[in-house]
Amino acid sequence: MRLVTVMLLGLTISMGSARAQDQGPNILFILVDNLGYGELGVYGGGELRGAPTPRIDQLASEGLRLTNFNVEPQCTPSRSALMTGRHAIRSGTTRVVWGMLYGMTQWEITLPELLSEQGYATGMFGKRHLGDTNGRFPTDQGFDEWYGIANTTDEAQYSSQFQFDAEVGLQSFIQESRRGEEPTTVKPYDLTGRREIDSELTQQTIDFMRRQNSTDTPFFAFVPLTQVHLPTIPHPDFAGISGNGDFADSVMEMDHHVGEMLDTLDELGISDNTVVIFASDNGPEEVAAYHGTSGYWRGHYFTALEGSLRAPFLIRWPGEIPAGQVSNEIVHVTDLLPTFAAITGYEVPDDRIIDGVDQTDLLLGNTEQSGREGFPVYNGDDLFAYKWRNWKVHFIELNSMFGSPMRLNVPHIYNLLKDPKEDFNIAPDSTWILPVVMSRVIDFQRTLVAEPPIELGTPDPYSPPR
Repeated sequence: MRLVTVMLLGLTISMGSARAQDQGPNILFILVDNLGYGELGVYGGGELRGAPTPRIDQLASEGLRLTNFNVEPQCTPSRSALMTGRHAIRSGTTRVVWGMLYGMTQWEITLPELLSEQGYATGMFGKRHLGDTNGRFPTDQGFDEWYGIANTTDEAQYSSQFQFDAEVGLQSFIQESRRGEEPTTVKPYDLTGRREIDSELTQQTIDFMRRQNSTDTPFFAFVPLTQVHLPTIPHPDFAGISGNGDFADSVMEMDHHVGEMLDTLDELGISDNTVVIFASDNGPEEVAAYHGTSGYWRGHYFTALEGSLRAPFLIRWPGEIPAGQVSNEIVHVTDLLPTFAAITGYEVPDDRIIDGVDQTDLLLGNTEQSGREGFPVYNGDDLFAYKWRNWKVHFIELNSMFGSPMRLNVPHIYNLLKDPKEDFNIAPDSTWILPVVMSRVIDFQRTLVAEPPIELGTPDPYSPPR
């Protein structure tokens, strides 16, 4: 009898080991809001901005830091590109118009849906900004649970603004939901809620990771924090901590919350089996009192300047990604969906155009070369620029989100090595770039003919024209 028991125990251990080998790593993806390239210590900010970021800087030293990670120029397009692996121009998610249906159609296949099919528990804790109607909430499109806000943090200040009329004015709420259920209202998202929400999101994330770890279920914890989006005001516990004002206090608060989540991984003993990503969805704010910095680059979000497109990106996966690495190779936010496919084993959809490329070899240190050379930059539905290697060609130039776009008769060419702030049009000695870039622009635009973009406001159900 004892021999049988030992044999059964051995079989159980063997099966458990097989499951552990087949099971993909946990994923903790922290996406902060409008954090400029120049804010973190490891990107040249930190103490220079009056806000040290020791926990995030430490995370950078434990994995790979990208210095050429690129996003879309606005919040909704960037989040759509992350979720689908497709440029927002394809998905009808290039912008938000108040009073109009927006967000991803049910036809889109999302990152959490793909991970769910691989057995992952999927939780989202934070800002959505990809739809605020039934069918387009996070738990309608792949997440098992969600706690956060459907739209943008701007809305937290509405009820405190001059002559606000609650009868007609938009009122924002913090909501929560489970897969298959309609969201319920937790409390108003006002200035008090705005100060408290990132602490709540952190605790919700920690609870989610603990619960999944207790059931030995791999998890995807997506944490789109609300800092440092305007109004950039800290939790009361962090007010005055920097001595340098609300913005610096908020950056330090953000760093603290990242540290809390990382500490939880250590406490649970799962740091080595968890991919941690820290990234920003956009360049910095430009609004007075809440403005951030793009550091070495120029520009804020809503433009096609490097300060809008280049965002912080850190990734740690102990034993897989060598520590202390830095790469200036071009990576785009659309690349994350096919890259996670290689890491977790799901199949990338082949019934639609996917713009992302698998960057696993670059991230793991197997190659020093990116899988892409460039990408188009759409701002709204217009092609503003094309970035290729160390060059940027602008077709529509916009230097401020408050400015007027200038459609150029002759495109402006900038070399980002010689002219990182895109101040000097160097076309006279670089016209060879134009036919190279234009051929890539035409190739991309042909794909928009082959697969016509979904229009903003398209309702569900949606099926692509054949």
